[in-house]
Order: sequence, then C-alpha cells, then structure tokens
Amino acid sequence: MSLGGIALATDFALLIVAAAVLSYAARLTKQPTIVAYVLTGVVVGPIGLGIVAEDQLIEIVAELGLGFLLFLLGIEMRFDDIREIMRPVGAIALGQAVLQAIASTGVALLLGFTLYQSLMIALATTFGATPIIVKVLGDKDDLKELYGKVDVGILIFQDIYLVMALAILSVGAVDNVGEIAFSIGRVLLLMGVIGVVAYLASNYLLPALLRASAANKSTLFTVGIAWAFLFIFAAESLDLSIEIGAFLAGLALAQLPYSTELKERMRPATNFFIAIFFASIALQMEVDQLLAYWQEAIAAAFLLIVINFFIVFGLFYSQRFDIETSFLGTISMLQVSEFSLVLGALAVDQGFIDEGILGFLSLMALITMPISTYYVIYNRQIYAFVRPYLERLEREDTVEAQPVEYADHAVIIGYSRLSSELAAVLEDDVDEIVFVEDRAEYVGELMNAEHGFIFGNARHGDIRQEANLSGAEVLVSVAQRADVNLRLVEDSPDTLSIVTATTEDEAAVLLENGADYVVLERGIVGDELANLLETIDDREAFERRLEELNARARDRSQRADETLDLGREDIHYDAGDGGESSGSCRSDDADTTGGDTDV
Repeated sequence: MSLGGIALATDFALLIVAAAVLSYAARLTKQPTIVAYVLTGVVVGPIGLGIVAEDQLIEIVAELGLGFLLFLLGIEMRFDDIREIMRPVGAIALGQAVLQAIASTGVALLLGFTLYQSLMIALATTFGATPIIVKVLGDKDDLKELYGKVDVGILIFQDIYLVMALAILSVGAVDNVGEIAFSIGRVLLLMGVIGVVAYLASNYLLPALLRASAANKSTLFTVGIAWAFLFIFAAESLDLSIEIGAFLAGLALAQLPYSTELKERMRPATNFFIAIFFASIALQMEVDQLLAYWQEAIAAAFLLIVINFFIVFGLFYSQRFDIETSFLGTISMLQVSEFSLVLGALAVDQGFIDEGILGFLSLMALITMPISTYYVIYNRQIYAFVRPYLERLEREDTVEAQPVEYADHAVIIGYSRLSSELAAVLEDDVDEIVFVEDRAEYVGELMNAEHGFIFGNARHGDIRQEANLSGAEVLVSVAQRADVNLRLVEDSPDTLSIVTATTEDEAAVLLENGADYVVLERGIVGDELANLLETIDDREAFERRLEELNARARDRSQRADETLDLGREDIHYDAGDGGESSGSCRSDDADTTGGDTDV
C-alpha cells in the first residue's frame, strides 16, 4: 500500500474509533448518537486535535451517509400510522413550518444577520429531528400514544418539506429568475418520474422480490442495499442529488410488511455511513468558523425554544387536542435538528452560505439536541409540574383517535401449521391475535389471514414495539432461542407469558426474569399446547396440566439420555471395513412439528 493509501486508512480508522468511543459515552448519558458523531469531527478534526482531515475517502463515504440518512427517513414514513388524524396533523405541520420560519427569520435579524442569511437560517431550522424524536419516544413506548402519533405525523410532513428544500438547494446558484424556475421545475418533474417508478415497484415488483429474498436474511440485506443504490444511481444519472433518490427508495419500501425487518437488518451499515457524514461536517470547519457566531447561537437556541413552544402548543390547541397531548407533543418538537446541518452543509457546498453560518447552525444543534433529549425523557414529570397552570385551558370535545397499533391482543411468536388452532383458542379472551414470523414461506398465508401479521425477527426492538408487546394480554412464544424468549419476557412484565425452553436451566432463568409459564417440551407446541391454552381461564387446571406436561418432558429427556449412553456403549469398530462405526439413538420427542421456529 502506498504512503497516501496508508494515510487515508489511518485517518478513516481514527475517525471510526473516535466515533465508537463517543457513541458509547452518548449512550451512557442518554444522548443521541448524532451528537456524538458531530463531536467526533470536532475532537479529531481541525477544531480539536487536528489529527484527521476530510480526505477523498471520507468525503465519498460522507456523501453516501447523507443518502442513507434520507433512505432511513423514507423507510420510516408509513402513512397508515397517521391516516385517521391526517387533517389536524397537516394543519399543525403547515402552520409550524410557516410560523417557525417567520420566527427564525425575526430572531436572526434581531441578532444582526443579513436578510439573506436570516432566510437561510430559517429554512434550515424549520425541520424536526425525526430519528432522535422517533428513537426517544420509542424507548419510552410513547409512539402508540396520541401525542406520539401526532408528532410522527408532523415529522412526516416536515420530511416532505425537507426533500423539497434539498431539491431546490441542489439546483445551486443561478443568475436569473427564469433559470431558477426552469431548474426547480426540472428537478420536481424528475422527482415525480422517479416517484412514480418507486410507487409502481412498491406495488408490483418489490413484494415478490422481497418475499423471495426474505428466506435468506443476508440476501434480504443485500437486496435492501442494492435497492437504495439503484435509486441513488438513477438520481445521479438524472443530475439530481443522491438524497432524493435514496429517500424515494426508502419510501417505496416503507409501505411493505418487510420494511421493519429490512430497516433493522440494514441499520448497522447505514449507521456507519451516517456517522461519517455528521463527523465530516465538523471536519470542514476551523475553530474560528465554528465559534464565529457562538454568542448568537446560544441566544438563538434559547429564544427559539421558547418561541417555538408557544407556536407549536398554540397549533396543537387550535386543533382541539387536549392539554396533556398538546403539551407532550409540543416539547418533543423544539430542538434544532440534525437536518439543519444537512441543509447547512449542502448550502455551503452550493455557495449559498459560508462556513460561519454552518458553525452557527452546528452550535445551535449541539445545544438544543442534548437538552431536548432530557426534557422528552422526563416530559410527564414536567407536565405534572405545569399542569395546575394549564388546567384552566382544558375543554371538552377534544380530538380522540383510536390506536393504529394493536391493543387488548395476544402475540404469538413463530408460526406453524397448528398456530391457527392456538389463535382460535385465544380468540375468546382477546380482541386480536398478532403473529410475528420471519420465515418467508409463511408470508403469503399470514398476510391473507384474518389475524395481524408482522414480518420480522422478535429479537429486534422495533418488531416488538410494532407488535405492542408490552401492551399485550397474552404472549405465546415457540421460539427455540433462549435469549429471544428472555428479551420477550423482559419487555412484557404485565403480560401473561407462555414461552418454551429446551433445558431446565433455561426454564429457571426465564421464570426468574418474569415468565409466567415455561413449557419444557418442543413436541407440545401443536395440539397439546392448544389444549393447554383452553384451560387458561382456570388457572389451577392450567398449572396442573402444565406441570404434567413438563414432568413428562423431564422423563422423556432422562430416557433419551439413557438411550444415548447405551448407544455409546454398544458402538463397535470393525477393522475390516475401514474403521466405520455404527450406532443409533432415538427419542420419542423426535417430532418437533411447529416448534422449530428460529425467531
């Protein structure tokens, strides 16, 4: 390897190591990893230690990182989640975009920026921090709450504005109004063409392609990456920004049942590229550029938090949401998001603003994102404190929305030919049955069934969250992995949980960690588990029957071990046939129909 290649590899390695260390520190302090990524560039770049510069390799990977950030944004955009509250959400999103832009422009002018700079600052600070908000609310299990659904809906609208803004900025600086109009019209037309292709593919090509790929998880990952790169290549070929192509690629996948599992499979790779992108923003700046407007950044950050609170709260209230929903939904939306850095970096590349304005936006983001994380985490405690002052605003006839996600339901992890019998047994006790399965051969059957279906691996947090596992009435898991069953039990402390185990030790661990019942025998996952569940309303009969089955399992396991020992003693070797050995071992439990699901 040449000296130049070694230097590139060294810079890249230092950047990755620093990002890993700071990401771990961010996790310990409950901070968004995006803050850690930006600080990585600050620490190792020209602002800090000066040991890493933005070279060609980092620049290329960073550009792909921006593309994958928009890809993840698209794959999160599921319109079914907000369909029933679309009208009030759209009104809030539109009002917030207009009023916050006016407020941001006014604050920037007040702080001494020119009108042009103020308009660019307003454009960059209008958007919410979609990945951060969704992650924090998801960790709190609040995405299923009304305020969480409204916030997600607002973010979807803002993400559409963001893509439009990126498209406009990608045109670059032009000389006259006619050229501007022509360039923007061309970009929007090409976006429409790619969007139509993405829509047709989502309806006619992708379902079959992903169904075939889902049988092999590595293939599913490869198809997802290839799909993103296909649209990135198409956008690049049409002289569009790669972010637009990546966003539309993700949007095409978002409406399919494979989207959650695919997102989880791709997350490590996409996070790698995204980390490089945000670190590269700081690598572009010198310390004097970052601190050029540090006083203005501090003042603007706190002024906009206060002003935007009243804007967003007023918009929530105007759409007849109750006071608690209005307050909780508002304080999730007050930070300067990572997309202000995205827009700022693109504006610098296109010559709209200088690095000093990018430094101003970076400081605002680094101030508001860490603060906002804590007041979102403790939002209910804050609301309890201010509630006496807000109660006088409470009124009747407020907006109510039925949850899109599952409620009063049972979750069955793993599918077999007899799982429908399990569902039939549970139908009288719950409102809905939800199957979680990641084997492709069952996708068609489950999608056409009358019960809910989520394609994916239950070890992924997003899959468990989508199934609303913590809110389920009953959990039945036929997964054979002890770590998966343990995570399921830990995530559903108030749920009646029935899980399988293959050894006494596994069963003991599951019971110690909150499992209500543990079945020790794989063979009873079929008819006998269905018969067992029929006694669920009579707890004494249920426990008595379960103990009988487990006792039988122990006895069979002991007999199988004895048979294996005898078989070993009977093994003989015949020197005349080349030393081949013979022996056999058979257990009554050999039939494991329905119980070998690897979830």
